[in-house]
Amino acid sequence: MVGRRVGAVLCDLDGVVRVWGDLGEVDAVHGLPAGTVAGAAFREERLAPAVTGRVTDEEWRAAVADDLAAVCGSAARARAVVADWGRQPSRVDAEVLALLGAARRRAPVLLVSNGTTRLEADLAALGLDTAVDGVLNTARLGVAKPDARVYLAAAELADVPPGQCLFVDDSAGNVAAAEALGMLGHHHRGAAGLRRALAAGGLL
Repeated sequence: MVGRRVGAVLCDLDGVVRVWGDLGEVDAVHGLPAGTVAGAAFREERLAPAVTGRVTDEEWRAAVADDLAAVCGSAARARAVVADWGRQPSRVDAEVLALLGAARRRAPVLLVSNGTTRLEADLAALGLDTAVDGVLNTARLGVAKPDARVYLAAAELADVPPGQCLFVDDSAGNVAAAEALGMLGHHHRGAAGLRRALAAGGLL
């Protein structure tokens, strides 16, 4: 990456800027085996329609509750579990946000998230809607990472050629897909690495 100036930063949200609490705590509170809620919510056949906008966030969560009814013992208990999941706390990684804010002085920074229809409300609640130059929510686009169309749409939104974009994600597979399109990629594993990647791209 050294010597290749970055024209835009395309950054994942969850696992990079937004950090969630331990979903296993929801399982524990309700006396469910570890991984129960995550297994129901994030299996491909449930998650994919939600992050491509084929179902709303509310419909996704209702379907997860239906799936959990048997293991929870009743539909009412399953709905309570899903409601607690929906209230799960998250926080913004302040160090990462500060780095992105510094990078914004030299290049646009966009969030690129496999989000659901509630993403925009979540960003506003966290104050992130005004902390970046744009948001690409895959639920609005109709395809999700690692589909190449997501990366190309994000570059177009930034008005920067793909080859001048730095793509940041905590998923190695998503990073590899961006690199296959000629983007610079950074597999996020902490603020220190992100700082180095931004500096190498001439943004710090």
